[in-house]
Amino acid sequence: NIPVNANWTQQGVSIAGGHGNGNGTNQLYWPHGIFVDDDQTVVIVDHMYHRIIQWKNGHTTNGQIVAGGKGLGNGSNRLDYPTDVLIDEETDSLIICDRGNKRVVRWSRCSGTTQGEILIDNIDCFGIAMDEQRYLYASDVGKWEVRRYQLGEKNGTLVVVAGGNGKGAKLNQLNDSYYLFVDRQQNVYVADYKNHRVMKWTKGEKEGLWSLEETVWGMLRHSCRILMDSLLIR
Repeated sequence: NIPVNANWTQQGVSIAGGHGNGNGTNQLYWPHGIFVDDDQTVVIVDHMYHRIIQWKNGHTTNGQIVAGGKGLGNGSNRLDYPTDVLIDEETDSLIICDRGNKRVVRWSRCSGTTQGEILIDNIDCFGIAMDEQRYLYASDVGKWEVRRYQLGEKNGTLVVVAGGNGKGAKLNQLNDSYYLFVDRQQNVYVADYKNHRVMKWTKGEKEGLWSLEETVWGMLRHSCRILMDSLLIR
């Protein structure tokens, strides 16, 4: 756990990429989603090269392509401008927002895996998250809503309190919902990109709230990504 009074160094350290844009395994081009597992393995969406690359802890020179990397396409071995990724540790697999193909796919992390399987299709997905009960949440930018899925279920159950009321700036609406975070109480935090705000939907409520006080997060422009410290969500 990170103490509340922790201090941070003023200079960062490159752990992935840093060699200009390109398709080498030591390069990235417009990285999007990122996920870090318990072993400090970093998995990154390399958006423009239609691939997912992982860097194991301590291996900062070259990453490893673990999904896609065959160029743009809609085959089971290809991705099309992916935007987000997470690791499902129970099945040791990657779950990926394959946005250009309007689908969410799963790729095994086992050595030798060359293709994925479709979990959800016909969705303009941008961000995904998973709660401790292994429900999968996906933002549908085209429908301005967040859906919750039980793995193996195709249609999903709409999380009514996270959009689903058309495009807009009301507390029950979203305008391009990008990335997500779900806490231990299944409260959903949404980066509401074009409304320049981060919204929180408490489980069971019909409307969202400006998260962590308007005076703190209300002065945002094109909010995109959300990461939460465990000290804030206990």
